[in-house]
Amino acid sequence: MSGAYLRGLKGSLTGKPDARLVFLCNFEVEHAWARNYVGLPIPRLASAPATVQRMEELGALLAGSGDVICLGEPLDPGFKQYATGLGFQLPTELVVPQGEPGTSTGERILASPETLRRLADLADGRTYLMPMGTSATEQKISESTGLPLAVPDSDTMERVNGKIYGRRLVEELGIRPVPGECCETVDELTAAVRRGLDERQPLIVKESYGVSGKGLIVLDTPVKAERLLRMVGQRAARTGSSAIHVVVERFLDKKCDLNYQFTIDRAGGTHLDFVKEAQTSGGVHLGHVMPTRLGAAHLAELEDTAARVGKRLHADGLFGVVGVDAILGADDTLYPVLEINARLNMSSYQGPVTERFLSSGAALAKHYTLDLEAPLRFHEIESVLGPLTPRGPGGAGVVVTCFGTVNAEAHRRPPFEGRLYTLLFAQDRDALTALDAQVRDALGAVPTIEEIR
Repeated sequence: MSGAYLRGLKGSLTGKPDARLVFLCNFEVEHAWARNYVGLPIPRLASAPATVQRMEELGALLAGSGDVICLGEPLDPGFKQYATGLGFQLPTELVVPQGEPGTSTGERILASPETLRRLADLADGRTYLMPMGTSATEQKISESTGLPLAVPDSDTMERVNGKIYGRRLVEELGIRPVPGECCETVDELTAAVRRGLDERQPLIVKESYGVSGKGLIVLDTPVKAERLLRMVGQRAARTGSSAIHVVVERFLDKKCDLNYQFTIDRAGGTHLDFVKEAQTSGGVHLGHVMPTRLGAAHLAELEDTAARVGKRLHADGLFGVVGVDAILGADDTLYPVLEINARLNMSSYQGPVTERFLSSGAALAKHYTLDLEAPLRFHEIESVLGPLTPRGPGGAGVVVTCFGTVNAEAHRRPPFEGRLYTLLFAQDRDALTALDAQVRDALGAVPTIEEIR
């Protein structure tokens, strides 16, 4: 395989295409950024922490053989053999000692003098710490080990990842915005919601640091709207502070959701990496389809937007990977920036896999949710999906990209929920749909799986 995607990433981030990266795939980083901001008074239906933490294994197929990946649990031996058989050169694993329940891999690193020593031993002038996003935890690891960050510091990344920051950047650059407004006080939220109600439009209220369908509420009736306003008003009276950090946006009739990624190098140059159609439900990310069905004019507009946004972000101290969500309206109007995620994103981890298998045709990135009666071994998955595995580069079939999330919740009473992350490749979208059905049928043959969603 060429490895151009990873070499390009290393070159942009460090100026050294042959640099060694120590990956710390901290999918929970938004929670750290959100601590200084007031969100919505709504119940937290967050994904199970163990599942989110085991998503760090997605980094194993992004990293290369000369790199290192920090993990809370070792990779499954069967999955490692499978990935190697597909041609991937896996990184060295640095397995972190277990810590207090609910602590992140980064927090466990800081609590482990031995792990800090091992990381410090890697500091050789060409090795960089590569978190998904930098919070105070990852910055302290860098400072404690002498490993320079491959991405900006915690203050910079927190500042540019807020949805309020993103909306104001769009307004400043004159980019077509999704109709909506920023709210930093209860009075501003009340006025924004009431304006939306007057226009009889469904609204979505999002926390500035919410992620993947968490920290948002849909207001599609006046009753829901008034209930939310009453709750935030009561909290303000109780705490003596009217602060709140949210955006209020109008729902748009749309043809599709989009996701595109660009990379800003340290000198400020911007490169558009890819554009994909995003599959979402209720604000929750479900997967990506590639390539998109956008015409040349829309693609050109996204490339121009990436260059303008990248230049502005770099002026604020950012370099590195930026993922942007966008919307194509039902009337073919493109809204190029719905949300800016200035960090690695789900699409980032798919790069080397699509580089190897998507020479033409179409691909679908998705996870299958499994209701399990007992833990699965990887060979049980491979035994049913084996006939659907691509036969070499550019072949059609399904590739498992993360297995650790399948058994992450096995400590719970059955049935427990597991996730199997995959990428599907086929000659066109119709063939993808057929392959998706084949994968579901194959997984249904595993005895311990009750239901697949």
